[in-house]
Amino acid sequence: MKRNSRLSLALHTLSHMAGEPGRVRTSADIADHAGTNPVVVRRVLGKLREAGLLRSEKGHAGGWRLAKPAQSITLADVYLALDESLVSGPASEAEPGDCRVEANLQARVTEVLDDIEASLVARLRETKITDFHPSSCSYCGT
Repeated sequence: MKRNSRLSLALHTLSHMAGEPGRVRTSADIADHAGTNPVVVRRVLGKLREAGLLRSEKGHAGGWRLAKPAQSITLADVYLALDESLVSGPASEAEPGDCRVEANLQARVTEVLDDIEASLVARLRETKITDFHPSSCSYCGT
């Protein structure tokens, strides 16, 4: 997984939050730690808020915090909240026209990719974000 991907940013951030669930983190702090822009952080974490994984609090002491217990959040929850796919779809969504070979090929490839995506989500459900927080972390101070 690319270090700068939305999924990587989300999982990394939530894993740190799991270590200190009561701590509020600002977009600027998260962005600084992740080496990205606060706008990128807000876009990614906004998707997690829409999915009920995070809460955002406005104001001087505002920021982001977990909306539910960390031990109940799986990697699949995060993956699905971002509405992305690590499994690429067919290169062309164009209609195959009159070519039955192309039509059969597209149907089979789509079926295989759908199976892979379902398997990926099932495997991601087996892991919680709490599984990654070490006993000590310089960023969290824990």
